Amino acid sequence: MQILDGQLVSKATKDELRIKVAQLVTEGKKVPHLAAVLVGNNGASETYVGAKVKACQEIGFKSTLIRLEDDITENKLLSVIESLNEDLDIDGILVQLPLPKHISDEKVINTILPSKDVDGFHPVNVGKMVQGLDTFVPATPYGIMLLLEHYKINTKGMNAVVIGRSNIVGRPVSILLSQSSNPGNCTVTVTHSHTKNLKELCLNADLIVAAIGIPEFVKADMVKEGAVVIDVGITRVPDASKKSGFALKGDVAYADVAPKCSFITPVPGGVGPMTIAALMKNTFKACELKN
Repeated sequence: MQILDGQLVSKATKDELRIKVAQLVTEGKKVPHLAAVLVGNNGASETYVGAKVKACQEIGFKSTLIRLEDDITENKLLSVIESLNEDLDIDGILVQLPLPKHISDEKVINTILPSKDVDGFHPVNVGKMVQGLDTFVPATPYGIMLLLEHYKINTKGMNAVVIGRSNIVGRPVSILLSQSSNPGNCTVTVTHSHTKNLKELCLNADLIVAAIGIPEFVKADMVKEGAVVIDVGITRVPDASKKSGFALKGDVAYADVAPKCSFITPVPGGVGPMTIAALMKNTFKACELKN
C-alpha cells in the first residue's frame, strides 16, 4: 500500500509555479493576481480561504481578500464581482462557497467572467470540459488528476466508481476519468445515496473516488484487494481526546481500508492540498492566457 501524499505533490506543484513567477518578474511581466471573496464568518471557509491566500504568498502571486458581511444583499455581491471582472489587474476570481441562503450560488457563479473563473464552475468552462476542450477544470477534480499523474498510476481500462454526484467534485471527476487521456480512459460509474447494490459496484472497482460527505462511509468490505482509493471527504467529528475537541474524518474508514489498497489518499493531507495546488495552476493559466 502506498500513500498518495497530497502535501508532497502540492509542494512540488507550487515550487514549479514559484520558478515560473520568478521568471515573469525577471522579464518584467505581470504576475498572477487572485481575488478571493469571503461572505460571512464560516469557520471552515475562513480556513480554506486563508490557505489559498497563503499559497499565493508562497508562490509569489498577488492576492486580494475581500471580506463581506453575511447580510450583504445578492445585488451588492454581484456588483462586487462585476467590479472584479472589470479590474484588468485581476486574473482569477473565486467566491468561497457555501454562501448565505438568501444568495443564489448559480447567479454568483454565472456573473464571474469565464476567463477569470479559476474555480471552473461557470457553465462555459463546464461545457468546454465536457467536450474535452482546454479550459479551467474545477480545482478538486483537477487536483485528483494531478495526483494520479504524479504517482504514474495507469488508469487505462480501469473500472472507476465515483460516490457522489455534486457539480463540484463527483460529476466533473467522472468526466475527466472517462476522457481519452492519461490519467483517464476509465469505465466510470457515478453512484449516490439512492444507488442500489453500491457495495457490489464498489467491490468491482479498480478505482474508487469517495465524495459523498459522510464520515467513514466506505468500509473495508466494500473495497477489493489492490484498489486505488481517493478520499475527497473531510468532516469534523467530535473527539474529546483531541485538544481541538474534534477529529477530521474522510469518507473512507482509512484504518481498515488502507491495508487492502494499492494506493490511497489520507485525510487530511491528501486531496485537500491538491485542490489548492490546482487552483494556483488555474490562476497562473488565467494570467498566461491574458498575456
